[in-house]
Amino acid sequence: MATAVAVTRTTGPVSGPARSAREVVPPGLWDKQVGLLMRDHPYDSLMAARVLGQGYAYLLTAMRHRGEALGLAPSKLVDIGVHTIILDTVAYAELCERFNDGRFLHHVPEVDMKNDGSVVRTARVVATDGWEVDLPLWVDAAGCGPCHPGNDSH
Repeated sequence: MATAVAVTRTTGPVSGPARSAREVVPPGLWDKQVGLLMRDHPYDSLMAARVLGQGYAYLLTAMRHRGEALGLAPSKLVDIGVHTIILDTVAYAELCERFNDGRFLHHVPEVDMKNDGSVVRTARVVATDGWEVDLPLWVDAAGCGPCHPGNDSH
């Protein structure tokens, strides 16, 4: 049985409501990737869509800030969405072409988890960039942040 969860809609220095990743992901691809999350994790369609949306918001923010060395890092839950996106390599290459000037945004995970506040800072950057932030998916921030803070990776 699915339970209703409030999504915190954030607004930043943009006019109007925050953007949703569903606005930039083709419906067929969205449905496929939601299905992949449901296949691989104990998620219903609502949870899978939440995780996927935050994964896209994170990646698109990382692409926009490529080379800025901001040390962006997803939470553990958001990283599950990121992995679903990047493992669909043809679609991910198209995303990089469309939103990252054709440059592939590499994923460079680290073994050790950070506890440096980078996940909370990342959620703020995502919100400032105008994306919807589902705060409950970012709450494991204290013990997360496994991504390499390189210039051209996430």
